[in-house]
Amino acid sequence: MEAIILAGGKAERLGDAAGGRPKSLVPIAGKALAAYQVGRLARAGVERVIISCAAEQGKLFAAELSGLGPEIVCAEEPKRLGRGGGIKFAARQRREPGDVLALNGDELVDVDFAALIARHRQTGAAATVAVARPASPFGVVELDDDDLISGFSEGGRIPYWVNCGVYALSAETIERFPDQGDHESTTFPELAAEGRLRAYRHEGLWLTVNTPKELRRAQQHVSAHPEWLDG
Repeated sequence: MEAIILAGGKAERLGDAAGGRPKSLVPIAGKALAAYQVGRLARAGVERVIISCAAEQGKLFAAELSGLGPEIVCAEEPKRLGRGGGIKFAARQRREPGDVLALNGDELVDVDFAALIARHRQTGAAATVAVARPASPFGVVELDDDDLISGFSEGGRIPYWVNCGVYALSAETIERFPDQGDHESTTFPELAAEGRLRAYRHEGLWLTVNTPKELRRAQQHVSAHPEWLDG
């Protein structure tokens, strides 16, 4: 089993908090952010992980992510290819035919990768997208029928499903990805129109790490859940 991790983010919004490192290598509790996903992939049986990264960053990623179980192979993009182009470019480094997992390297997410692949193969989909209902960033104002405010509460989860950037992909689907650009605005709508795109509902953790505030939240989560440090 192989997986592709998209790791070309520049950490621009993280600013000084990134310490000049690529976003996927920003440390969380002493480990690179992407290392948590490599560890989870290893526990799901993935033996080879291809890192799609920016030019001249391959050695840095290999040094940071080696020794976690899977073989680490870096595919340095000659130019910024976008997410769909990055996956397609990295897929040229694959050794095995068939399905592959693909995910972002700059998030903390506990998707059950084995269950995702099983769902993908069971349905025969061309691609299966992990979807989640993230926490609302807003609090709730409670109103009565006369618009009298009766209280305030946490927002809870949003009521609709969104793409959390984790996929199970067939080889055919990857070939249909653009050489440069985003698959979510090209290939995925085509597959949906053909009735060949499926969802896998993820109810667990999904933390994006794009800002210093989100970085602190990720740090706090790992500190409170030391099992993330295992593997």
